[in-house]
Amino acid sequence: QVQLVESGGGLTQPGGSLRLSCAASGRTFSTFTMGWFRQAPGKEREFVVATRSSVGDAYLDSVKGRFTISRDNAKSTVLLQMNSLKPEDTAVYYCVFTPRRIITSQMGVAGSYDNWGQGTQVTVSS
Repeated sequence: QVQLVESGGGLTQPGGSLRLSCAASGRTFSTFTMGWFRQAPGKEREFVVATRSSVGDAYLDSVKGRFTISRDNAKSTVLLQMNSLKPEDTAVYYCVFTPRRIITSQMGVAGSYDNWGQGTQVTVSS
């Protein structure tokens, strides 16, 4: 059974930075796709970013150049560095994971992921 342990998040002012981390535990994974979705109050859940083993990353257009995902394959862990944060980035961020290398067109689809974290709050406000 895979468990996702999230940490990070919190409150920052516009233009500030936060970092999220997520670790998948339960067993060792040779390949995986991992990333983040977010959901703001009253809004639909949306894809933010994902990274695939030996392939690359995909980002929501509005976070490109501001958010950076990195991974530690040996630890099945991803980090999300969020810079130049805006009030519209305020949301609950959910870590997602699948041991499969899903195709690019499916990386932004919530149903592509087998496991979800409990969510961590990110608030950007002055």
